[in-house]
Amino acid sequence: MDRSIVAVVAFEGMSLFHLSVPCLIFGEDRTALGLPRFDFRLCALETGQPLNTIGGAGLVAPYDLAGLKGAGIVIVPSWRGANVPVPEHLRTAIAGAHQDGAIVIGLCLGTFVLAAAGLLNGHRATTHWAATARLAAEYPDIGIDPDVLYVDEGTVVTSAGVAASLDCCLHVVRRLFGAEPAQRLARHIVLPPHRQGGQAQFVETPMPTAPQDAWLSRAIQHVLADAAAPHSLDSVADAAGLTRRTFTRRFQKQIGTSFSRWLAGHRLSLAQRLLETSGHSIEDVARLSGFGTPVSLRQHFRIELSTTPDTYRREFAMSAEASSRSGGQLPS
Repeated sequence: MDRSIVAVVAFEGMSLFHLSVPCLIFGEDRTALGLPRFDFRLCALETGQPLNTIGGAGLVAPYDLAGLKGAGIVIVPSWRGANVPVPEHLRTAIAGAHQDGAIVIGLCLGTFVLAAAGLLNGHRATTHWAATARLAAEYPDIGIDPDVLYVDEGTVVTSAGVAASLDCCLHVVRRLFGAEPAQRLARHIVLPPHRQGGQAQFVETPMPTAPQDAWLSRAIQHVLADAAAPHSLDSVADAAGLTRRTFTRRFQKQIGTSFSRWLAGHRLSLAQRLLETSGHSIEDVARLSGFGTPVSLRQHFRIELSTTPDTYRREFAMSAEASSRSGGQLPS
């Protein structure tokens, strides 16, 4: 399956913002960043006329739902509403694309389309926080995670609303094409490079913007300066100038996840980059990224990425070599 073919479903009455997220990530030439030249297909649910969008702009899609055929990534960027039925021909097209091997992504209320197509039964999923209760009531066989930014279940991926769609699409880029290209893409579009899927949807103060938030900058810089250090909760709280209890409470409120989960995510991203871009042994990667031992490194890779460090290195080393030979075009 060719993961460089990306099909996005467009429909009457959709928000241009929701559509802009997959367009921003997959719709432009990113070969200079080490990504493939995506074949980006905008596929209309309703054919034969321009689609009206929220705000009054008209939209002409070059493809109908037949454009989903052969796509390696299929994205439903939203839906008309949590209580709006999904037409049968859309359900059939989405289910068919998944059966053919596509990774199907439901952003925001697009999760309801995946659920209606039967792709989420027995899986975990999320959607916009305001619609999670409705999703749970309508689809009791889905394990609803109401608080997180996105949920990756392998061939089906779902996200929370609006800005979390960017985090989700960037996560998919990282997973399919590597941590380093994803990092470069995040910098290019001025997006924070990694927010874990388990981070909370609603964070009261999502970014440190005021002088009173300097404690957070001190804590994060303390970790970034030496990822290999132990970084106990007490030592980082001390670097922030706070008590352990106050630091724990404020970090959870500010970042939306615990310090231990954030630290594990940072170390995993660092390990991915080291495996992709250096010749360090697995032992050295474990030490430099702060996991300490190869056993701990392998455990985290198995749990979070469903692979091993050795397999990850082989796959992305081959992808990087193929990309350099073909000007950014990666194999399927």
